[in-house]
Amino acid sequence: MLTVTNLNQFYGGSHILRDVSFELPAGKVTALLGRNGVGKTTLLRSLMGLVPARSGNMRFGAADLTGTLPYQRVRAGIGYVPQGREIFPRLTVEENLRIGLATRPRRSAIPQRVFELFPVLRQMLGRRGGDLSGGQQQQLAIGRALAMGPTLLILDEPTEGIQPSIIKDIERAIRSLAASGEMAILLVEQYYDFARSLADQYLVMERGEIVRRGAGADMEKDRVRELLAV
Repeated sequence: MLTVTNLNQFYGGSHILRDVSFELPAGKVTALLGRNGVGKTTLLRSLMGLVPARSGNMRFGAADLTGTLPYQRVRAGIGYVPQGREIFPRLTVEENLRIGLATRPRRSAIPQRVFELFPVLRQMLGRRGGDLSGGQQQQLAIGRALAMGPTLLILDEPTEGIQPSIIKDIERAIRSLAASGEMAILLVEQYYDFARSLADQYLVMERGEIVRRGAGADMEKDRVRELLAV
């Protein structure tokens, strides 16, 4: 689904991403883990074209997306849920969801799957996004990304600051999306147990490099938790 080869990124004189290479298979959840400051969010922003990579290659299916603009990557089928959610607080839930339809034909309806995964959003369609709880805003941010019908969904720390009951709802939603086989999912997460429960494969970053990778079922055997200890 997505193949990244030798991706490099610099901020000033600092080498942030160092020859990062990996593949995301269709219908699988890939968990990207690492301590704070190792380059995970920078990698996602580079994948979305929000910051131009200094060098490297990114192929999405048959298309070469290297050097393309963010909206072109979204049109190609990449949905992105950024860290911190970044919903529009003064717009209603429905208006936020409709922003996710920007790449679809005019008058497209919000997909029913969004409401099946997150029923609370149907109940709150007329409420402003800023009036929702943090967990509800995270559901809204994921729903907005799903509205455009992605074939790759990128989630940056979806459990950050979320109450346990909604973490379970988000886990069920990700599991359902993966089980459908319709999309690849890249999950960046600090919460080890959450990532381990969902991962088909894992990647661990350290100082801008992928230092370990393997099957999600092997995370305990591979002692991945120890790599994340501060």
